[in-house]
Amino acid sequence: MKKTKPSLARTMLTSIRNRKGRPDERITSETADGVMTVASYNVHKCVGVDGRFDPERIIDVIQEIRPDVIALQEADQRFGERSGLLDLNRLRLETGLLPVPVVAGPKSHGWRGNVLLFREGIVRDVHQVALPGLEPRGALVAEIDLEGRAGLRVIAAHLGLLRWARRQQADVILELLQRRAERPTLLMGDFNEWRLGPGSALTRLEPVFGPLPPPLPSFPARLPVLSLDRIMANRVGLIADLSVHDTPLARLASDHLPLTARIDLSKVSLSKVED
Repeated sequence: MKKTKPSLARTMLTSIRNRKGRPDERITSETADGVMTVASYNVHKCVGVDGRFDPERIIDVIQEIRPDVIALQEADQRFGERSGLLDLNRLRLETGLLPVPVVAGPKSHGWRGNVLLFREGIVRDVHQVALPGLEPRGALVAEIDLEGRAGLRVIAAHLGLLRWARRQQADVILELLQRRAERPTLLMGDFNEWRLGPGSALTRLEPVFGPLPPPLPSFPARLPVLSLDRIMANRVGLIADLSVHDTPLARLASDHLPLTARIDLSKVSLSKVED
């Protein structure tokens, strides 16, 4: 049987056909033993598809997901003092999530709009990466020690709108990993890459992260047809399940739907590496 190659048109048509089957109930996830939930969510500066600025809706969507680790993009203002837009105290009280510390402006939540939050573990190292391009893009690299297990490296990134910039940004991420100890690594964020197959700038990541995972449309939120948001790993089987968090509230709160993944922690504990 001939293998079907990924196609943007095919992905869009599948998403449109499935739109009537989108759930109307609140979806939540429960973390089982040996499984961790991670997510990536472009919060669009807390402005929903109705044009209303409402950070509380974003926190409510995060509560729906119940992640152990979540990467947020566009969580700070783009210009000026780059002030953070979320109530991090409320987020901590209601979800137990704490931000990975960064060196940024006094009013910023994260690094160039990227915020990485985690529930359990110890953050041993955080590296802020300025990505090349015409736009102020960046990535956060955090080494998180999970209780009773080896460390997990998480890279939260927001890539640019220009194709040539995305290629250069992917190369910078790979170069960074080459200079660090090899260990289980998750890469997630809004990669702004709608192309599939050989035309995708993300194929540059395949030497480390393997074949790109199947595209899951997450943008625009009301009728997603483009797979701009991605979660990938450098271990086969580390990602046990990948899905789009598609609920009525998520369709309203931002122009992106969150992408979630279940992580098989046995794949982390099998590969303990010391820096």
